[in-house]
Amino acid sequence: MALKAFLDANILLDFLLKRENYSVSRKVVALAVEGRIVAYVTPAIIHIVGYWLTKAYGSKKTKELLLTLLTDIRVIDISHDMTIMALNSKIDDIEDALQYYSALANKLDYFISSDKKFQKLAIPSLPVVPPEYFINSVINTSPN
Repeated sequence: MALKAFLDANILLDFLLKRENYSVSRKVVALAVEGRIVAYVTPAIIHIVGYWLTKAYGSKKTKELLLTLLTDIRVIDISHDMTIMALNSKIDDIEDALQYYSALANKLDYFISSDKKFQKLAIPSLPVVPPEYFINSVINTSPN
């Protein structure tokens, strides 16, 4: 069974805007397209990414990019009770807390993010890992 991984907004923005970490983010997205992982985001991630893409490409192109992306990436959400838990967690950044608890509630295997501070706040059952680590230490050592 394929690994289930949450893609933080920074991964999608690096890929779609061809930012500094484009190459490694492209590899992560390619894993989802190839079916080697099952990738997930929340509506909030789509909102964040959509905002920045619209500034760069306009609304029509942004909708096309997001719709294409969502053919290979699943959207999950969070319940009221998990939202309360997220807000009571040790994660100060509200957006990060909500994304992380969405991933926890949906029993994902990894949370992929370039946010180094956020990586330190993870619990063992859901590690927050940078995309390089995910590719080199998780995917390239998996028996797939």
